[in-house]
Amino acid sequence: MLLVIDVGNTNTVMGALDGDRVTERWRVSTTNRTTDEVGLLLLQLLQHRGLGKEQLTGIVVSCVVPSVLYAIEKAARRYLDLEALVVDRGIKTGMKVRTDNPREVGADRIVNAVAAVARYAAPLVVVDFGTATTFDCVNHLGEYVGGAIAPGFGISADALFQRTAKLPRVELDRTASVIGTNTVQSMQAGLFWGYVGLVDELARRCRAELADLAQAATGQRPEVRCLATGGLANIIGGACGQIEEIDDDLTLQGMRRLWELNRGRARPR
Repeated sequence: MLLVIDVGNTNTVMGALDGDRVTERWRVSTTNRTTDEVGLLLLQLLQHRGLGKEQLTGIVVSCVVPSVLYAIEKAARRYLDLEALVVDRGIKTGMKVRTDNPREVGADRIVNAVAAVARYAAPLVVVDFGTATTFDCVNHLGEYVGGAIAPGFGISADALFQRTAKLPRVELDRTASVIGTNTVQSMQAGLFWGYVGLVDELARRCRAELADLAQAATGQRPEVRCLATGGLANIIGGACGQIEEIDDDLTLQGMRRLWELNRGRARPR
């Protein structure tokens, strides 16, 4: 059993994988916890699902919040008797990164790209709905070539509430009409359908540019797939015309694949 931990800016998603099957999944808030708090949390989550630490063969961590990483690594050693494999710039990914500065690319973005290429055909675009919404682009050669980063839906909603004097904070909701008949409906419509428009336009342009690159190199214009993952993928992604498939486990599967490529770097203590 492999334990994977994906630490995002807002939430941390954890999963237990038996081979290539995600058997358990947990989502908790990302906060600065002590080593003991992290260790006890991991043990409690496992025990709640009837799992013992002796069933774990490895642990993989992808983290975009450096202040949280140390406690997780130390908790893995102290409470799970495992050395965590951390997704960082020294890890083998099997994917070339063709950006101006590959070290700038977040670990979570590479994880998603690796998983997408393994499960789907390149070229492709991965839209990850997190604190920020990222668009990760893989060319026809299976190389990571960059993408786009937009404010996440939650950031956009918070900005609208915080920067206006009379508009209330509203819940995320898909409205039946773009024309709201009251303030709350109008805000929900503007936020939801405006964000759908943002995602669709960025995804459309990413797909077109990847197709242009392939055509210039090969003389053929391939179909560029577009898939989505992340916390709001099912809510917002389901309304986006450019998104063809939603894969909730994409990041977890990407971490599993990196474990298979790098398991020699992290062995049980």
